[in-house]
Amino acid sequence: GLVIDGRTLAYALEHTLEDKFLALAKRCRSVLCCRSTPLQKSMVVKLVRDKLKAMTLAIGDGANDVSMIQVADVGVGISGQEGMQAVMASDFAIPRFRHLEKLLLVHGHWCYSRLANMVLYFFYKNAMFVALLFWYQFYCGFSGSSMVDQWYLIFFNLLFSSLPQLITGVLDKDVPAEVLIAVPQLYKSGQ
Repeated sequence: GLVIDGRTLAYALEHTLEDKFLALAKRCRSVLCCRSTPLQKSMVVKLVRDKLKAMTLAIGDGANDVSMIQVADVGVGISGQEGMQAVMASDFAIPRFRHLEKLLLVHGHWCYSRLANMVLYFFYKNAMFVALLFWYQFYCGFSGSSMVDQWYLIFFNLLFSSLPQLITGVLDKDVPAEVLIAVPQLYKSGQ
């Protein structure tokens, strides 16, 4: 592990030393930045995101964490005694730190699964729609005339672009939550 305080972090984040700091941090299982300023926190997240091309997650519970949460790809705000500033600036909000495990392992896995299915669904829906229009052009002599009224096209896209997402978002749970908590390795299968 690496524990670094704010004064040392100021030197480590200088342009000439940031690559060495990042190489040292990569060799550690955990890095703890203590007594650091909000700007230093956001600079560390930005350094990891830009240099390693990794997706970053920032977790904070107060106003001093807002810049770090906004720089990260995914920000999680914890509502606590320091106020609601981190929650208002975050992508996800949780009431206690102990709920982070369920947010990442359960809801993160389900989100990956649902997004993958929706991408395939939209590809299939649009491919079938275009194929239908293309096939119709053979019957009308490629005149460019429309096969159906514009209102039907609007309702088609409205119906097939909203209802499947609602149903999938509520009902699609490929693995039960208890199993996802018990076997954290299942999170990687979604990625």
